[in-house]
Amino acid sequence: MAVSIDEALKALVAARKVEGGQLATLIADFLDQIRANVDLAEIEAAAQTEAVRERFTRRMADLAGDAPGVEDKVVVEAAALAARADVREELDRLRAHLESGHQLLAQPPAGRKLDFLMQEFMREANTLCSKSATVELTRVGLALKATIDQLREQVQNVE
Repeated sequence: MAVSIDEALKALVAARKVEGGQLATLIADFLDQIRANVDLAEIEAAAQTEAVRERFTRRMADLAGDAPGVEDKVVVEAAALAARADVREELDRLRAHLESGHQLLAQPPAGRKLDFLMQEFMREANTLCSKSATVELTRVGLALKATIDQLREQVQNVE
């Protein structure tokens, strides 16, 4: 049975459309997983400021004891440490990247743009992990990075 080139090309185009639809659904699911991790990170980040302050206060008490003026220095230094550990900016950027990801899925072809977006996602997830002051936020950050990595593998299949 001979198949014409036109029929073969039509079959190829049809198969690619089916695969593309399945891939788009898979990518959307990964974006939803990332959103869930970002939501969880936001909850965990709320406890981070208090954890930094408590840890620093405990260390200062161990080192300086009852030295005069230590209490004021503890407050200033704890505030500075908490500011450096603030991950709200990273979470805001991750949310913006999620919106961009959904927009790109709705406007194919998006392969190269999605690939670039994966780099941006990973950059923010890495910064979130490096700023983490709690085990739980680190755990969420690592889960976020794993999901982004899985998504990156799928994005490699997008034109």
